Amino acid sequence: MSHEQIPTVSAPTAEHHREPFGIGESSPRISWKTTAPPGWTQQAYQIEATRADGTHRTDWVTSQDSVLVPWPLAPLASREHCEIRLRVRGVDRTVSAWSPSLRIETGLLEPTDWTAHAISPQQPQRSAGERRPPLLRKEFAVTAEVQSARLYVTAHGLYEIEINGRRVGDHALAPGWTSYHHRLRYQTHDVTEHLRAGANAIGAWLADGWYRGRLGFGGGHSDLYGDRVALIAQLEILHRDGTITIIGTDTSWLAGQGPILSSGLLDGETYDARDELPGWSNPGFDDADWSLVEVVDRDPATLIAPTGPPVRCTEEITPVQVNALGADRILVDFGQNLVGRIRITVDGPAGHTVVIRHAEVLQDGELCVRPLRDAISTDRYVLRGAGPETWEPRFTLHGFRYAEITGWRGGDPYRDVVARVHHTDMARTGWFECSNEQVNRLHENVVWSLRGNFVDLPTDCPQRDERLGWTGDIQIFAPTAAFLYDCHGMLASWLRDVAVEQHADGTVPWYVPEIPGGEQWTPARPGAGWGDVVALTPWDLYQASGDTGLLAAQYESARRWVDLITELADESGLWNSGYQLGDWLDPFAPPEDPGAGRTDRYLIATAYYAWSLHHVARTADVLGREDERRHYEDLAWRVRRAFVDAYVLPDGRMTSDTQTAYAVALQFDLLPDATARAAAGRRLAELVEAGGHTIQTGFIGTPQVAPALSATDHDETAYALLLQQECPSWLYALKHDATTIWERWDSMLPDGTVNPGEMTSFNHYALGAVAQWLHTRVAGLDASAPGYRDIVFRPRPGGGITWASAAHESPYGLVAIRWELRESELTVETTVPVGATARIEWPDGGVTDLPTGTSTTSRPGAGPISSG
Repeated sequence: MSHEQIPTVSAPTAEHHREPFGIGESSPRISWKTTAPPGWTQQAYQIEATRADGTHRTDWVTSQDSVLVPWPLAPLASREHCEIRLRVRGVDRTVSAWSPSLRIETGLLEPTDWTAHAISPQQPQRSAGERRPPLLRKEFAVTAEVQSARLYVTAHGLYEIEINGRRVGDHALAPGWTSYHHRLRYQTHDVTEHLRAGANAIGAWLADGWYRGRLGFGGGHSDLYGDRVALIAQLEILHRDGTITIIGTDTSWLAGQGPILSSGLLDGETYDARDELPGWSNPGFDDADWSLVEVVDRDPATLIAPTGPPVRCTEEITPVQVNALGADRILVDFGQNLVGRIRITVDGPAGHTVVIRHAEVLQDGELCVRPLRDAISTDRYVLRGAGPETWEPRFTLHGFRYAEITGWRGGDPYRDVVARVHHTDMARTGWFECSNEQVNRLHENVVWSLRGNFVDLPTDCPQRDERLGWTGDIQIFAPTAAFLYDCHGMLASWLRDVAVEQHADGTVPWYVPEIPGGEQWTPARPGAGWGDVVALTPWDLYQASGDTGLLAAQYESARRWVDLITELADESGLWNSGYQLGDWLDPFAPPEDPGAGRTDRYLIATAYYAWSLHHVARTADVLGREDERRHYEDLAWRVRRAFVDAYVLPDGRMTSDTQTAYAVALQFDLLPDATARAAAGRRLAELVEAGGHTIQTGFIGTPQVAPALSATDHDETAYALLLQQECPSWLYALKHDATTIWERWDSMLPDGTVNPGEMTSFNHYALGAVAQWLHTRVAGLDASAPGYRDIVFRPRPGGGITWASAAHESPYGLVAIRWELRESELTVETTVPVGATARIEWPDGGVTDLPTGTSTTSRPGAGPISSG
């Protein structure tokens, strides 16, 4: 057998970890990808693990599975590391070589593993606006040769750690934002190379962050989780002689003040370089004037390992234009609306202050900061006066494209001003491109909005005084997100916070973590489209990943939600009472009331109730809970009948004769039969055409309208909607140089002025959910079984687009399509990974089954079909 015919296996992965180091799972599920000749099928696999007590090899496991297979050995203990590799055997009895190894290491799995305490400076707590972020330090000795060292660390607030003057790790805004009362993440770092024989020192920067910093709108709130920052750090040193030294946070540490005068996520950071303390995290530093610390409460049972990657700097961007505004003030344009912070290199006398203000857009040639509301978003650096100085804030982030720098004393700003992009460091998994450059820019804007709003949790916007984990936004955007990035670990963590913050009666907060939000949002009320995140988003992630464990973890949360709505609905099954946001930001809603769209709020509420019931039933089916499946499916059908009786008229029209009503009814399968579906599709197309192919939908309708048109054979109408240039439309924003997705269709008005509404953001991913239609319909790449185990390629050329491509790094490997239309011949190139099945469904109704690997197929007469 030739070398090319023998399958090869990638290095395995564990759970959804990009880096399985310090993980919290004692029995992590294992995945791998196989490359093999066309037609090759896995018949079995074998896993080998090398642990401290030797090498263990399983028997051959007869299975075609390669995604999230069960851990086959004894569970891992706390702090344990092992290396695993595997091989596969085909139906034809060919056996692969062993895969590359994956090193896995667990963190601290039991509360009793923690001996460190949470410590805080022993000093009077000042009011929120007067607090200065502290430094903490401790010296210790290393008296025996080091084999390895691990630092387990977290904080009330934000932290950065240094050992012997060298920063540990590259995480930003650690430990992130969780429901702190219930769950506080810790991080694990390998610090073996940081230590040296003899005297050592460890030092920590602390800042308010989400824990006690100002959060939210309407002036915000401070001290939501506590009024004291604190550090929990446990340094464990394994010596070559087998002994262990543990250095934990306790009352022997000392506290001081560093050069950060103030720091807030909304307000920005002020840093006085004259107050720097050279050598403060090295041994031998004079800390005689530092103060004592004291222990504060933190239950170690609430300390958890991360399930997703940390926030990091992932890219650096230099200015595309710099304008002098007079004196020492410059305006910097980075050419891209982004989330991160600015690094400057400046020179000047001691005490000179450089002020950096941020904004997403300009108006009249100046920063337009009104959309920031109460977010100050201003950083200040006071020079030490010792030659060129380079500085970047530590504990804040801003959403911006433009920066105004006052007091500029640097050299060339094109070189000395750099925007550093920050977000959760997820692996990119999805790509799209087509022959229309405007559509490509639209897709790129969606990607940038995802990056800017996936900062430890899925936020609504990254720039103004909000930045909250709104449930409705991610509920409609999750399928798009899961295609573009491996966000499963991050969103799994956030969904657990949703579950623990779900109210006792089953109400899901509007945003999680839940903070005070004024009368409209506090206390939370059951809201359709927002609360349904607990039933729909786990299912969307399951469809993308095949992860039944995530479904199981969130099932009770989903049940509690639909059980609550069952209590609120009337006897027929209609959810026709209570406060609802409706089709939020319908372009026809009054600016002062974005929930007053033209589609009946209770039509939407009942539709979502039926849809969530259906998904809870499907989840129960996957989990083998047959009685519950029948119960929720029966309820779903009852609500569906009630929906038809209440909202579908005898002539086939709906009581709300709107794009959103028809799109939701079609996509949520709420119409009685095929005839009614066809009629609804025709009416939806008529409404889109009557509206001049402009958008007439808000948050609820927008993700559904193009797919609903396509599902009822109105692709050309959907393309016309996509390619519309006038407001409201997706491409309208490109006329105003948008580089992210806007919150409102008219966040910027046609005359170039910013929308006067109080709620105006230029970086909101929700309306970018159309990208999933670009993936599945324009390019034609879709999963017809969870985890892309079965793939359908369904290209539908239209709108003058002559070629399109999409690729997705699925759990089984790369799935890709590129089609090109030449006259009436459609040529399709596909890539299908081992372990998956696939087919092309052509526009003319033909079907071509595909082998694994890359194939090219042409079909004459399979060009675009007229709308009909």
